[in-house]
Amino acid sequence: MTALTKYARLESVALWRADMDGQRREVVVCIGDATLVIKDLTDQALTHWSLAAVERANPGERPAIFHPDGDPGETLELDEDEAEMIDAIETLRTAINKSRPRPGRLRSVGLLASVAVVVAAAVFWLPGALQDHTLTVVPDVKRDQIGTALLSRIERVSGPACADSGGIATLARLGARLKANKLAVLPDMTRPALHLPGGLVVLHRAVIEDYEEPDVAAGYVLTELTQSDQSDPLRDFLNVAGLRENFRLLTTGDVSDRSLDAYAEHLMTQDTAPPPLAAQLARFEAAALRSTPYAYALDITGETVLPLIEGDPMSGKLTEPLMSDADWLRLQNICGG
Repeated sequence: MTALTKYARLESVALWRADMDGQRREVVVCIGDATLVIKDLTDQALTHWSLAAVERANPGERPAIFHPDGDPGETLELDEDEAEMIDAIETLRTAINKSRPRPGRLRSVGLLASVAVVVAAAVFWLPGALQDHTLTVVPDVKRDQIGTALLSRIERVSGPACADSGGIATLARLGARLKANKLAVLPDMTRPALHLPGGLVVLHRAVIEDYEEPDVAAGYVLTELTQSDQSDPLRDFLNVAGLRENFRLLTTGDVSDRSLDAYAEHLMTQDTAPPPLAAQLARFEAAALRSTPYAYALDITGETVLPLIEGDPMSGKLTEPLMSDADWLRLQNICGG
């Protein structure tokens, strides 16, 4: 470039600052091969700026202040006495800008293609990727908070969670025995059981009070845990809440009351498909729990739950009682009888 040759030997003194918090220091500036070379007073190069990426912070003013494109914290200040170097930098910037390719039909086509790719990514890839990332970074304590907040919404309809002290202690031991994070019993739900984020499993009081043994309630717990294994409860919430709520959770760590209300209503009105039989029976086997009592609770005739009965992993085996008779009575009285 002719302009570069013209200014090849031009040098001047300036004040340079490496970053926003740095102190200004006296330097020597010279024009190199398409670069602005900044050296200390011992002729040691400190940095190189591409002339194509030099920006003027105060056009038309003196002293002139320049910075690299995108980094206004690093500055080079040339006093008005260095007019020749200021004019040289401006001349070279102008020459480089004039040499840049101008937009034309090809550029327009490229822009439209880029927009199409971005739109396609936003529609088809971004929601899933955003959700996957959110599920990875949301801590367990936040999952617990969301599960507890959903439970409080459900309690508005079902009544507050049953809280007899003896029953609560027994319920906690049952949860530990079944490897459930937390159990709760509600007096009046539209479903016999459900699971929420944070490993919270909620039972209708009927699955405890209407049967003669705790294996039925335990079967409901294990089935909900199996459902939770198949699909992350927080993912289920985000699928219903939508992309905006997903973004809110990722950026602020919170979800709106409106989304919690909507999802609680969704849980109370939806029908849930049974989990995969093999995974469900594996849960029963790991807990050393019979699946037959739970199966007959679902269908007293056994006709629609025959695989659960025939596949009972504890069939013909001696099993330890889930709890003592005294604890079972305490659990049955968790809602006050």
